Amino acid sequence: MAEPGRIIVVVGPSGAGKDSVINYAAAALRSHPRFAVVRRVITRPSDHDSEIHDTMAPDAFAAKKAAGGFAASWSAHGLDYGIPAEHRAFVANGGVALCNGSRKALDDFRAAFARLTVVNVTARPEILAARLAARGRESADQIAARLARSTMAVHGDFDVVTIDNSGTLEAAGERLVALIRESLAANEP
Repeated sequence: MAEPGRIIVVVGPSGAGKDSVINYAAAALRSHPRFAVVRRVITRPSDHDSEIHDTMAPDAFAAKKAAGGFAASWSAHGLDYGIPAEHRAFVANGGVALCNGSRKALDDFRAAFARLTVVNVTARPEILAARLAARGRESADQIAARLARSTMAVHGDFDVVTIDNSGTLEAAGERLVALIRESLAANEP
């Protein structure tokens, strides 16, 4: 029987470039049979300009959650987010899964997956503000409030790797790709 694989959960403040770094790694490793990017479920329509995700109505999300359909789930900014439970089997059979997660759901991830690495993507505050403004989802006051309450720390006893995405996407993306390759190599069949 294969050793359990690993889930790599990318967290960090809005505007840090989590989706961009994930997409970079996904493109670099797309043909590896033991690597997968988890498509999370959100109670928000996909705008296809940032994160591509599966959309679910709030009532359907609540029903799926109650039925155990999510390995991890959380709420933020008036939305619900979930990682479909079927990804547990892929990881349990030696796969390395990458997902965009939340610091508040890390205990759920730890309970659902035998091996967990947290990648904390950060960026300088002025870069976060510029990226949030470019998305056009929030007013300047909302962005300022978000930045005032955001933290870049991961609290708890987790295996954490921090990637500063203040520079080029290539530099941050290559750090994530290297981490994923290490995880894949550590669990060669």
